[in-house]
Amino acid sequence: MSTETPILHVDMDAFFVSVEQVRQPELLGKPVAVGGDGHRGVVAAASYEARVHGVYSAMSSREAQRLCPDLIFLQSDHAHYSDISERIMLILNRFTPLVEPLSLDEAFLDVRGAKRLFGEPETIALQIKKDIFDTEGLPCSVGIAANKFLAKLASKKAKPQVSRSGLTFGSGVYVLDSSEVESFLKVLPITEIWGIGRSTEKKLRRFGVTTVSEMLLLDEETLTLAVGQSAGSQLWNLARGIDDRIVTPERIAKSIGREETFPVDLYDSKRLEKECLRMVHSVVQKLRKKEMFSRTVVLKIRYKDFTTISRSRTFENPTNSNIEISKAVIELLSAVDFSPGVRLLGVSVNGLGTGVVRQLAFDEVDTSKWEKVERAVDVIRNRFGGKSIHTAGFIEEPDR
Repeated sequence: MSTETPILHVDMDAFFVSVEQVRQPELLGKPVAVGGDGHRGVVAAASYEARVHGVYSAMSSREAQRLCPDLIFLQSDHAHYSDISERIMLILNRFTPLVEPLSLDEAFLDVRGAKRLFGEPETIALQIKKDIFDTEGLPCSVGIAANKFLAKLASKKAKPQVSRSGLTFGSGVYVLDSSEVESFLKVLPITEIWGIGRSTEKKLRRFGVTTVSEMLLLDEETLTLAVGQSAGSQLWNLARGIDDRIVTPERIAKSIGREETFPVDLYDSKRLEKECLRMVHSVVQKLRKKEMFSRTVVLKIRYKDFTTISRSRTFENPTNSNIEISKAVIELLSAVDFSPGVRLLGVSVNGLGTGVVRQLAFDEVDTSKWEKVERAVDVIRNRFGGKSIHTAGFIEEPDR
């Protein structure tokens, strides 16, 4: 292997769906989608069996069910997915501290310094796949190349491939050697290059460019004329496999949040309170896992006409208490008008810090007892999932 700087791109295969299939093994091999199945629902992830029927993420649930009548729809459990993602990132950090997460289910690794301990990049990639599968029961694909752009393309090549003839399982690990980069890139459509969305694709098509090989026929000046100075220079380099960006380890989070778009507009204050508390529990759990404290909590609301408002509360002392943050969010919510219909609800915390020394007020002498309770709840959720335990407010009243 002649890659000068071994970069790995680790990408989980159909992550949300794969997680659900671990919880429900009877779903293995079936067309499954995770997301919302209401009239405004959207597919967040689809199994490869569903993709054979043309079902993909970001597709409306109605269109997905039209294409695949046997599609099994599951509601998202983002708190659980986040928990597993954190465990996967810990596995990656065993091999190198140079890990750059891109999202819950993918990350770049620079393994230059890991070869003496763990072997060649391909050996490391195979061990990562094994460790993730042995620990979490989840499949992943790994691309290996000289830079981030090429490594991401390589991981896609390693994944299961969907075509009209059906599903073909990939190699799981794909090594893109430097000597093969030119021939590898030439056959790709331009949409495979970072930064080329619908608008840029349309501009390039005016110049007769639909593939990377056709883009290579343009000089940098013409490419810049087509898409602009900054984008043109970037695309000229990427088409030649040039990418100088380094792997940047995750920095301290500036905020932690969760939001959800509902399949139907919500008007009921009790239902909105429950949704808020559910989000607070998820956010605070992440906050405590990172051993961080928040100075400010923000409530975000989007009405059905897409008007968006936010309300915030700044605490006298930074906190990671579920009780304190829940109380603040419910107070913010109580001052909001629900009559226009709530389409989206979000809760986030910012002004984050670590190692906070908290001075208790006289009316907070029992705080330590509640902290023990909340820590116990964290342990239960970490072991049995985010839905395993809730406050009494989540219990539905029986029909009378």
